[in-house]
Parts: sequence; C-alpha cells; structure tokens
Amino acid sequence: MTVTVLTLLKRRPGMSKADFIAYYETNHRLIGETVLGPWATRYERKHLHPLDGTDMDHDFDVVMEIEFPDEQAMAECFAAMAEPATRQLITEDEEKLFDRTLIRSFRVEPHGSPMPRKG
Repeated sequence: MTVTVLTLLKRRPGMSKADFIAYYETNHRLIGETVLGPWATRYERKHLHPLDGTDMDHDFDVVMEIEFPDEQAMAECFAAMAEPATRQLITEDEEKLFDRTLIRSFRVEPHGSPMPRKG
C-alpha cells in the first residue's frame, strides 16, 4: 500500500514568492529528485496562491507531496536522508530557501467521497 508524506513549507523571510518558486524549481527540486529517486514514486510541489489574489504573508507557501510504494521504501529513504553528508546537503540548501522553524511534515491518511457527476 502506498504511503504519502505531505510537508508544509514557508519561504525564508525577505524572499519574494517569485524568487522562492524560481529557486525551488531550478535548484532545490533537483536535490529532492536525487535524494528521493531510489525510493519515491511521486515528488510534487504545489505552490499556493490565494484564490482572492491577495498578496500577503501566509503560514505556508508550498505543499510538498512525496509518495512511496510502501512503508519499507519510506523508512529506507528517511534513513538515507539522515546520513550526515546527505543531511548537510539538504540543510544547507533549505537555509537558502525556507524558514526551517516552520517546516511541518505529516503522513497522509486519505478519506475520499464519491462525487456525483452533474448532467
């Protein structure tokens, strides 16, 4: 059974949303692909844009989703990420991008509802 991990991330103070997205998608994403690649089946970044278009500070700027084929793959990935050299690589780049005090990660427990189709 697949396992999904969801992480809420906030850009570092003073960084514009445009610069945040640009750096994440051209730099930090590549670290994620390399580190997660052997274990994850999906790695998505969902950048948040308020529906009302209001440009103001929010609690989080992006939702990152990582999907693993099973518990073992997730555990192996997290163990590899905890290796000192890998942890240092990730941490040093995160400091350029995120407010690390606000990083929050969760294991997702999905509950869906069948929705009727109109028409």
